[in-house]
Amino acid sequence: MPDSITTKGYNSGSDDGSSSSPEVFERPKGLKGLYSHPATQVAMLGLVAFMCPGLFNALSGIGGGGQLDETTSSNANSALYSTFAVMAFFAGSVNNKLGARLTLQLGSLGYGLYIASFLSLNLHPRAKGFVIAAGAILGICAGLLWTAQGSLMLAYPTEGDKAKFIAIFWAIFNLGGVVGSAVAFGINFHTTAGSVKNGTYIGFLVLTLIGAFIPMLMVEPRKIIRTDGTKLTVPRNPSWKVEILGLYVALKTDPMIVLLFPMFLASNWFYTWQFNEYNGALFNIRTRSLNSMLYWASQIVGSLLMVVILDKKNVRRRIRAFSGWTFVFLLVFVVNIWGYEYQKKYTRESLALIDPADRIDFTAEKQYVGKVFLYIFMGILDASWQTTVYWMMGAMSNDPSKLAYFTGFYKSIQSAGAAGAWRADAILTPFMNIFISTWVLCAAGLLIALPMIYLRVKDHTELEDEAVARMDDDGHILPAEVVARQLGASEKAEGA
Repeated sequence: MPDSITTKGYNSGSDDGSSSSPEVFERPKGLKGLYSHPATQVAMLGLVAFMCPGLFNALSGIGGGGQLDETTSSNANSALYSTFAVMAFFAGSVNNKLGARLTLQLGSLGYGLYIASFLSLNLHPRAKGFVIAAGAILGICAGLLWTAQGSLMLAYPTEGDKAKFIAIFWAIFNLGGVVGSAVAFGINFHTTAGSVKNGTYIGFLVLTLIGAFIPMLMVEPRKIIRTDGTKLTVPRNPSWKVEILGLYVALKTDPMIVLLFPMFLASNWFYTWQFNEYNGALFNIRTRSLNSMLYWASQIVGSLLMVVILDKKNVRRRIRAFSGWTFVFLLVFVVNIWGYEYQKKYTRESLALIDPADRIDFTAEKQYVGKVFLYIFMGILDASWQTTVYWMMGAMSNDPSKLAYFTGFYKSIQSAGAAGAWRADAILTPFMNIFISTWVLCAAGLLIALPMIYLRVKDHTELEDEAVARMDDDGHILPAEVVARQLGASEKAEGA
């Protein structure tokens, strides 16, 4: 047994101070205190996502990656999410071994390559293979980025502020989609053609390259002091064997996470219908860009709504969990009943007879207004869904290592679902089939998650719940009281 055991941030502060009381540290003052504030660091995390995945989302939200022929984009997305699914499953171990900042940095590098591939496709129509290969490489990078992001975003806040920190990240991240779509809308305003101009891709490429440098400016997680004075203790970089063992331990000792897997699967599945079968299918290019901007803007609204529900003060965490579940369940049925009324009126075959330039334009009010409001509600649903999933994982643990594993599971299964959905689109599966599968998966995912909320979400997370945090360097799980004593001794020594 080693001389001291770090608990990897298991106690991130409770709402009422009723959980165990670790050593409390004084936060830095002035500019240093502001810069190292957990909210500031989560905002910087949001900026990385703004510049990289946010602009990727803007491009995807236009439909077909901004191309007239959506098949190449669908195949690239299928490759992307296939490699993403594999990489994300093990990315928690990579994150805990390399550290979150380096993992985030490596993960951000693939987005510029992906956008450059679409620029090359505009310049050289035979570059379809490059686009698909870039998608596969981006999948590997995205698995790293999102695992590091999820671990930090859920570990920095206290238990009573987790939805707020998720919303800070989500708002900044989705501003990338808003700004990117606004740029695409401005550049393509005077065209109703089927694909975006080179300037759109060049602008996105420059911004993604800037975003890749932001992790270098972030504070090391081990130096972060939360708002309640508790320290975020980071993984100790044990052997790869222990890290892989931790992956197994996280599943074995907290099997209720499996009940969230169907929600994970559905969480990107619906993008295929929303982006390609709805926005990409019904509207001309400038209107697709406008719709995309409104979609990502509505995500900010959705995440803020969930803060009100999931972080409501003086309300028990279990009650907040059920309230959030109910809101998302109702929203799923509102959006899909509304969407069904439109989807039953068109097919792939009927749209093939319409020139892309003659599809719905935002100036055609009677055709446009109802459809754009549905797209806005889709954005609210997406943000509400993702925020709720992240919050549920955060309710299960405060340990950055365990959260890295959970986030890896989330992104792996999410990406497997997305790969399947994009592949279904690439082989021209009927629109209605994809729509119905989206609705069924969302409803089923929520229903299957309900027992997990009832049985696993507690009002506070204690050290007894954190088996991964109690692993020593040899992979043995120590009793909670032993770890608590060693934690206290370690913090006193550091404070001295």
